[in-house]
Amino acid sequence: MRLLIVEDNAELSRLVAGGLAAAGYQSDIVGSAAEAREAVSSVSYAAMILDLGLPDGDGLSVLRELRLKMEPLPVLVLTARGGLQDRVSGLRSGADDYLAKPFAMEELIARLEAILRRPGQLLGRSLNLANLVYDTESRQIFVDDQPRIISARETSVLEILLRRQGRVVPKKNVEDHIFGLDGEVASNAVEVYVSRLRKQLAEHGAKVVIHTIRGVGYLMDVEK
Repeated sequence: MRLLIVEDNAELSRLVAGGLAAAGYQSDIVGSAAEAREAVSSVSYAAMILDLGLPDGDGLSVLRELRLKMEPLPVLVLTARGGLQDRVSGLRSGADDYLAKPFAMEELIARLEAILRRPGQLLGRSLNLANLVYDTESRQIFVDDQPRIISARETSVLEILLRRQGRVVPKKNVEDHIFGLDGEVASNAVEVYVSRLRKQLAEHGAKVVIHTIRGVGYLMDVEK
């Protein structure tokens, strides 16, 4: 499960990412509002941890933009602004939770997990297409209601294609979803994982198809 940390304090962001890694979460780190917008447009994150005091603007502006776009990405505000009115403003702007600095890492993780467990978060617990179901919490895949095993990288490809089923997903978006913002990627890595996913889905009898849109990306749809 990949998270986005938006925090301009490099030391704090590393500490948060380290604590989350110990709890089993992968994280990308950005330090500005502009980078946050770019990251969200490129990668399908499970949740965002958002500081408000960013060098190029208020984090609340990023949050409001997400909600105006009907983006359901869960957002935990993590900030030094701990006053009552600050908390009210953050929650009314669309934050799912609000935690003031200084904080305990255990509480941050507990609040984050509470957000991710809420019904309707994480773009819904399950993603469905034809006879294929993907549980976003357990990362379990079902075909005709039977559990099937698909390897980890291919599961990440499946997730982003299912989230945007019927639409073209640019190759770069697939790459970022698999490897994050900082991963080193071989030139043909995405093609390899998509090919393996096709083979595994066919072996399991999933009635879906992954179209390659040459020069653009991939599209998942119901098999005709």
